[in-house]
Amino acid sequence: MPDFKGLNIRHHLVPGDLGQVASLHGRIYSEEHDLAIGFEAYVMECLIEFFSQYDEKKDRVWVLEEGERMVGFLVLMHRPNRMAQLRFLLLEQDYRGKGIGNELMEDWLNFYQEMNYKGAYLYTTSGQDPAVSLYEKYGFKRESTILSRYFGVPLLETLFRLKA
Repeated sequence: MPDFKGLNIRHHLVPGDLGQVASLHGRIYSEEHDLAIGFEAYVMECLIEFFSQYDEKKDRVWVLEEGERMVGFLVLMHRPNRMAQLRFLLLEQDYRGKGIGNELMEDWLNFYQEMNYKGAYLYTTSGQDPAVSLYEKYGFKRESTILSRYFGVPLLETLFRLKA
């Protein structure tokens, strides 16, 4: 198990987690990327989709906490045809640049391999350069990019894939 720099980590959801994840995304993406409340609503929709399909034998959550406060989150979500999706990777600003993202990605990949998934994918947007570097470091390859105004501002949405 990786050392998450003294943070508590759990792999199960408790009441309040999904709301905190949406709130973290809404606040951080507003502050750092000028995205409006529509982005938070999108995250809420995606969390509902995740939870409605959640299978503890196929999916995993990483809830990072300092004390009682959530400071990071990540999901491996099962998809059809033995595929996995990396979703909701987020760390509070004070926890970035300390190797936690690398440890999360390593743990995510270990679970992915243990579960014998055939491939994985993720979507991200422009302005996520540190995250993109992390994804590429761990083998995700850029597959396609489109220009979008889905969240109220022009963004490049990029699909990355990981081959088994």
